[in-house]
Amino acid sequence: MESEKQHIINEQRLNGLCNEWETVLFLNSNDQGPDYLALANSSSKSCETGDLNQLQDWLNKHKDTWTLGYFGYDLKNELEKLSSCNDDVLNMPDSYFFVPDVLLKLTNKVEVLIGDFAGFKSLEGEGIINSKGKLQWKESKQDYIKQILKIKDHIQLGDIYELNYCHEFYLKEAKINPSQLYIELNHLTHAPFSTFLKMGNKYVSCASPERFIRKKGNRVISQPIKGTIKRGANSKEDAVLVNKLRNDPKERSENIMIVDLVRNDLSKIAMNNTVSVDELCEIYSFRTVHQMISTVSAEANPSYSNTDILLACFPMGSMTGAPKVRAMKLIEKYEKTKRGVYSGTIGYFSPDGDFDFNVVIRALIYNADEAYLSGIVGGAITSKSDPNNEYDETKLKAQALIEAIEKCIK
Repeated sequence: MESEKQHIINEQRLNGLCNEWETVLFLNSNDQGPDYLALANSSSKSCETGDLNQLQDWLNKHKDTWTLGYFGYDLKNELEKLSSCNDDVLNMPDSYFFVPDVLLKLTNKVEVLIGDFAGFKSLEGEGIINSKGKLQWKESKQDYIKQILKIKDHIQLGDIYELNYCHEFYLKEAKINPSQLYIELNHLTHAPFSTFLKMGNKYVSCASPERFIRKKGNRVISQPIKGTIKRGANSKEDAVLVNKLRNDPKERSENIMIVDLVRNDLSKIAMNNTVSVDELCEIYSFRTVHQMISTVSAEANPSYSNTDILLACFPMGSMTGAPKVRAMKLIEKYEKTKRGVYSGTIGYFSPDGDFDFNVVIRALIYNADEAYLSGIVGGAITSKSDPNNEYDETKLKAQALIEAIEKCIK
């Protein structure tokens, strides 16, 4: 089964897996490390719940094997005295984890970690996205700017320092081949924390550049992103844009505020005096954008479980704001769509005690039963935010998502 890594999973093979398996989760590093492909048909080995105690009990029960899945953003309501009342057409569960029947580790070959795997099937899909309507934004630019101004009023009053505000675009009555959509999106973005999830008739295609949190041995790292600028037309223009982002006081301020929040979150589960900032406001380049990323690390106190560690930092500061709880209350007040899986986290717990989870951004989420395709994009609002610039940044983040949809429309 030797094969070059980039050719192991293609659209036809992914489509074949979706036809054969009830649950498919592909964690795709795009050559930044090993990839994992998890497959399951056994619902008895899964946990779908909004009850955090039930989820933690299930994960603890299965801590000696691989468990994969996601924590949705709205688990915040279990962690704090919060609620979620915004529109929700997707109806994704607040969390979903499963023990795979088959688990593959993909490098330059296929290694079977769990179960029996005879090989990939290559089945053609429908290959089209049909919709009776056009892609729409839930709020107009004018309405978006009004909301940003209200949020800035809160900042001026000292309610918050920073808030991540998001808005939705969507496609109704859409018939989709999710395999094709994911492959097109991944080709455009080549993101290091890319994921594809099939969960019955619900799908997530995610091109995330951001790691939420990883534990390897006793070391825990989080890598928040704050600060985005477009790619240039050539290397000279790229260098100018990177320098502009690196020295932008507003973007640096956004990033540093979230770094402080992450340091505080990690200190809850860390050994004394082990929290450190390993990288501050470094610039990473991806196919469609440059991003400002910081790396914060700590040595975990062994008295805390893996879920304790992860939930101490959840939801991630890069997708909420500071102070976190007040920011989340205002997010619920001003946003129009329930976030659900978006700005949650997808990843795995391994039997050796390690874990790795992304931030679910740059994602397209599809409910086949409702024939509804949704994308959400956003950005951090601070006292220095210009509403027009913030709106343009969300359009930049949506660009590859919309291009992937358009490439699938025949």
